[in-house]
Amino acid sequence: MELGKKQTLYIVKNVKFGVYLAEENDPQAAEKVLLPLKQVPEGSSLGDRIPVFLYKDSDDRLIATVRTPRIEAGKTAVLPVKQVTKIGAFLDWGLEKDLLLPYHEQTSRVKEGDEVLVALYVDKSGRLCATMKVYPFLSKRSPYGIGDEVKGRVYELSQNFGVFVAVDDQYSALIPAREAAAKYVPGQVLSLRVTGVKEDGKLDVSDRRKAYLQIDEDAEAVLLLIEDYDGVLPFDDKASPEIIKEEAGLTKNAFKRAVGHLLKEKKVEIRDGKIYRL
Repeated sequence: MELGKKQTLYIVKNVKFGVYLAEENDPQAAEKVLLPLKQVPEGSSLGDRIPVFLYKDSDDRLIATVRTPRIEAGKTAVLPVKQVTKIGAFLDWGLEKDLLLPYHEQTSRVKEGDEVLVALYVDKSGRLCATMKVYPFLSKRSPYGIGDEVKGRVYELSQNFGVFVAVDDQYSALIPAREAAAKYVPGQVLSLRVTGVKEDGKLDVSDRRKAYLQIDEDAEAVLLLIEDYDGVLPFDDKASPEIIKEEAGLTKNAFKRAVGHLLKEKKVEIRDGKIYRL
C-alpha cells in the first residue's frame, strides 16, 4: 500500500463503520486499511475492487478515501491556502483533512487566499506534507521544443542561475540569468518561449520575443527612461550590464539593440557617455 497514491484494493472485511481493504482478496491479509462507511460505494460487497487514495486521518492512522485529491505524492499542483497557523499553512487539496505546508517548506511566506505551487511528499514521521521546494519534483520530460510558446510559474529566484520556472506547473525550466532582466515575483505566471532543451530534458525559456520582434518595444522603453531623466540618460550602451539591468530592465545586448535602433531612426544621439533624446 502506498501512502499518498491512488490504488485499487479489495474489500476483505465488513464492519459497522465501513469496510477494510487489502492488496489481495484475503480476509487474513496482514495489512488492511479502513474505508469509512460514508465512502463505501453503494452495492459494494466482499471481493469487489475499489480505486482509493490513501492518506492519514487526524489521529495519524492510515485511511482510504474514494475521493480524488488534487495532488499525489511525488507530483506538483497549485493549491489554495485555507488557513495560516503557528505551525504553517493549511492547503485545500480536495480531502476532508487539509494538507499542511510547514513553515520550513515555504520559500516565501504565504497568506490565506494565496494559490501556491507545491509538491506532495512523505516526511520523516511518515506523514503527507506539502513543500514549495518543488525543483526535485518537476518533470524533465516535457513535450516542448525550441520556439514553442508556453506558460510558466515562477517558483524561485537565483542571482547566479536566473529565474526557476515550472512550465504548466509540472516541467522544469529556467530563465537564464543573462535573459532575466525584468522584475520577477514567486507565483507570477509568465508567457514564455522555449529557447533551448538541455540533454537532461530541462528547458531554457525566455519571456522576451525574438529580437527582431522585441526591438520596437525595447526602444520605446529606453525612450521613456530617457524622459524620466529629463531627456539625458547619464550612461550609454557601454555601461555595465548591472547598471543597464537595474535602470532599464533590459539585458545589455537588448539595450544595445534598442539604442542602435533609436540612433538609426535619429531619435537619440550619444555624446560624452550619455544618451540625449533629439
